[in-house]
Amino acid sequence: MNFPFLGKRREHPRVHDAEGIGELLADCDLLRSQALREGVRLDDSARSLEQLDQVLPRWRADEEILTWLGNDAGLYLGTVIVRTVPGAVWAIRPDGQPVVRLASGREFDVVANGQAWAEDGVPELSQLYGEVAEA
Repeated sequence: MNFPFLGKRREHPRVHDAEGIGELLADCDLLRSQALREGVRLDDSARSLEQLDQVLPRWRADEEILTWLGNDAGLYLGTVIVRTVPGAVWAIRPDGQPVVRLASGREFDVVANGQAWAEDGVPELSQLYGEVAEA
């Protein structure tokens, strides 16, 4: 039922505040603390991705940290892309997975890439960024 005196109905649940989502996804607390311990300041730049690629992967011995760190690495990669690549925005797929959508419409699953980086170091985050920035 729609009662006009009650005001507008709530927005459709699929409507997202892209800026709010971006700020939330940019937190990456575990990755930021791990990087800071290694002397790397994550400033949301492409250069910080290069520095992150050079960090000795001490986290690989701890399965729990590995999973969370991989997730954070992907979200950080996405944050750098959204903040530096024109037309790139955060999007949430129907399954709830955050992805970066480029101006071309191509979606980039940054979390999957971050998890691969945390587990194996390949591909490097800076390499992934370079591929996206060129597209």
